[in-house]
Amino acid sequence: MENLNPPNPESPVVVATAAPDPYRPSLELIKSAPTTLAGQLRHLGPGFILSAAIVGSGELVATTALGAKAGFVTLWVILISCFMKVTLQLEFGKNAIYTGIPTMQALNRLPGLRIKGTHWTLWLWLSLQGLKVLQVGGIVGGVAIVLHMSFPVLPTGIWAALSAISAALLIYKGYYKWVEKGALLMIMVFTALILLSLLMLQQTDYAITSAQLTEGLRFSLPPAAVGVALGAFGITGVGGDEIMYYNYWCIEKGYAAYVGPNDNSPAWAERAKGWIRVMYLDALCSMVVYTTVTAAFYLLGASLLHEQGQVPDGYGMIEALSRLFTATLGPEAKVIFMIGAFFVLYSTLFTANASWARIFGDAFGQFGWVRFSTPPERKRVIAVLAWVFPALWCISFLFLQVPVLMILLGGAATSVLLIVVVWAAWQFRYHQLPASLKPTRFYDVCFWISVLSILGVGAYGIWQVL
Repeated sequence: MENLNPPNPESPVVVATAAPDPYRPSLELIKSAPTTLAGQLRHLGPGFILSAAIVGSGELVATTALGAKAGFVTLWVILISCFMKVTLQLEFGKNAIYTGIPTMQALNRLPGLRIKGTHWTLWLWLSLQGLKVLQVGGIVGGVAIVLHMSFPVLPTGIWAALSAISAALLIYKGYYKWVEKGALLMIMVFTALILLSLLMLQQTDYAITSAQLTEGLRFSLPPAAVGVALGAFGITGVGGDEIMYYNYWCIEKGYAAYVGPNDNSPAWAERAKGWIRVMYLDALCSMVVYTTVTAAFYLLGASLLHEQGQVPDGYGMIEALSRLFTATLGPEAKVIFMIGAFFVLYSTLFTANASWARIFGDAFGQFGWVRFSTPPERKRVIAVLAWVFPALWCISFLFLQVPVLMILLGGAATSVLLIVVVWAAWQFRYHQLPASLKPTRFYDVCFWISVLSILGVGAYGIWQVL
């Protein structure tokens, strides 16, 4: 690949006068973490971006389809799948805070086989990205389909191109605060609208009863629903991609910079523990958001579609739900649902572009193809990649025109990535974590439950593909 960062002899002058770099913790940025809840809430942010990325086609299409197939009986599976994976996210976030380095640099420092000087996990990750391009291309297609359903004056292909261009325009500057605020805005919109849709549903013959909710929380699982339930565990909640993205947002928020370089002093350990607590709260809040929205989509499918025996394929789910909303609550309800569906899908496209530009820039830097080490170089790489990836996603959709299959192929790659994430998290927890930051026994129990659950589901996903 052509080097996106040609040598610039003026770079040292620019760096010297620029703002401090959050990717390089220094003494000048050190500060203690807030100890009050109000103070900690003011420093949340990375979780907003993660929530916007998580709540996408998986929740809108796959989770709703699960509710349509299984009814209320597997609601508990959805909830547990959202809760169980968060400790791996925490382990990656902690690693970013106490080392100050992003994901690909952290993976490249792990022990094990190296190919052409680069760790095998990076090569494996890179080998799967063709399928991931198809997956986000399917998201572009989903956004285009929703827009075409709402405004049929333009064909789906034009809407796909406009969606990709808008995502590039919003991200190419690369500013963290803009990404955080954009993600927060979309989270507020789609959460409010989806919950409003659920509330409006309670005024119809499809209203959800307490008996149905109780059925969904009994921890029973009919044999016929086992395969569907395992699939739901794999697609809901935080996934391998989002876990790997989390480090970049924790670093750009300033958590690592505030902790400062590790000098093995009690003061450093105290600062690290303080900012890790803030990160825990950030991850917990994001979990509440994506669990709430995921459960809402599941309940919509279970209440509106299960009794009728309707399980529409792929994005046909959107059309089926919108028709039912129109039939039961009038055209205004369809408008509300369609706006919510748009923001659910577009939020994934928006945050995927921001995240991909960073993780690929970091990875290409480790391969030696670009320079990602200073703010000017990093900004140039992010700006270029923020245009490259939406173009690739849009082209893949326009050529294939099978968004659901594209997303499923990307999901297969995610099953493999989860295994890499588990192995890296184990290395971070037991071979890199400073002794002064050792967690509680309860945390370790939750960590191993997450590890074993994800390994089981990942193996099941690979088996299904093969």
